[in-house]
Amino acid sequence: MTRTVSGGTLSRRERQIMDVLFELGRATGTEIQQRLEDPPSYSSVRTILRILEQKGFVRHGEEGLRYVYEPCIARETAKRSALKRVLQTFFEGSAQKAVAALLDPKTFRLSRAELDEISKLIDRAKENSR
Repeated sequence: MTRTVSGGTLSRRERQIMDVLFELGRATGTEIQQRLEDPPSYSSVRTILRILEQKGFVRHGEEGLRYVYEPCIARETAKRSALKRVLQTFFEGSAQKAVAALLDPKTFRLSRAELDEISKLIDRAKENSR
């Protein structure tokens, strides 16, 4: 079900539609429209779905008279791509700067358990980098 995405970045609406598809697995344009906050017209949803198909993010099949859409990339692939864009856009491509922002108590309040888990992840990353 996974494949390489050639279409680059996603707009806010495209990301919202992808979130719906990841949540549902597959859906019609109407089902997607009903789940969107401040939904655009059905015609706009269909247009965005066509764009997502052209970019390689979704595919559709016909069921009776309806088109049913599904993601054709894995959610993990989409997460990594989005994270890379966030790092480039807001943190000069630096994972260290992003982690520092997450650990800033003025930005986030992490529990002791969350900090311990993050520490374990860092230790694991150190082991794997040797």
